[in-house]
Amino acid sequence: MSFRLEMLQVARVAPKLLGESAELVATFLQSRLHPAGGFMNRDDKPDLYYTVFGLEGLMALQKTPPLDVTRTWLGQFGDGEGLDFVHLCCLARCWAGIGLNDFPETARIKLAERIEAYRTPDGGYHQAPARKNGSAYGCLIAWGGYQDLGLLPPDALHIARCMDSLETPDGAWSNEPGIRLGSTTATAAMLSLYRHLQMPAPPVSVDWLVSQCLPGGGFLAIPGAPIPDLLSTAVALHALSGNDAAINRLREPCLDFVDSLWSAEGGFHGNWTDDTLDPEYTYYGLLALGHLAL
Repeated sequence: MSFRLEMLQVARVAPKLLGESAELVATFLQSRLHPAGGFMNRDDKPDLYYTVFGLEGLMALQKTPPLDVTRTWLGQFGDGEGLDFVHLCCLARCWAGIGLNDFPETARIKLAERIEAYRTPDGGYHQAPARKNGSAYGCLIAWGGYQDLGLLPPDALHIARCMDSLETPDGAWSNEPGIRLGSTTATAAMLSLYRHLQMPAPPVSVDWLVSQCLPGGGFLAIPGAPIPDLLSTAVALHALSGNDAAINRLREPCLDFVDSLWSAEGGFHGNWTDDTLDPEYTYYGLLALGHLAL
């Protein structure tokens, strides 16, 4: 199962905890749809990145996204010429969400070639061009982009070489080589990749990830971060899926944390200092609640 479908399957469980508030979330997400197509970013401009989360958030809530207007809007990006790495992968994910049958095979192949241009000599991928080493984030979303196009990266197992170079002395992973302190999002990304590569995850890394959850709930982005955040919490819970003991231990405090970020407007804030609602963090709220409801 692809990363996209894996996450969507879990997010669809969130309404069990949201109850009647699920309609508020759907209304909020629909309010972020631009009339011309695409979901709006924090500057109220339609953006492929935010469209990923808007589309999948509505799907998680069993709401039909605006397919016709979305197809037309996505069509303007063609095979991704001129897009950066992140938005190339977002274009693939958006088309996968609404149906690859409407995305020509020639465009799919060209889009994959554009993603492959960000391959690094160590076998990984980096979101910036012409880098010598891959990043955890780059490896994860490149793998997901290929999956969304119905493909696998060339020499897929070579990504493991890059993964090894990103390990940190504390038993976790960083997003760049040479960093001595682990990152929650990088470690969650690597553990998810381990699962998709059908490789056993190092137990020390799982323990490290669990330790980033505060007693009161919520995961820190890095050890010693001042406050927890929703992104780190959602992706950490996703990486720990299948580890029932860990999820059961973290369930109640993390429910309290996610609830503290809920807004009666129907969205979720990224952290306690974030005043803006957007489709991205709202989707991560659904993902986190889905894992906590299982």
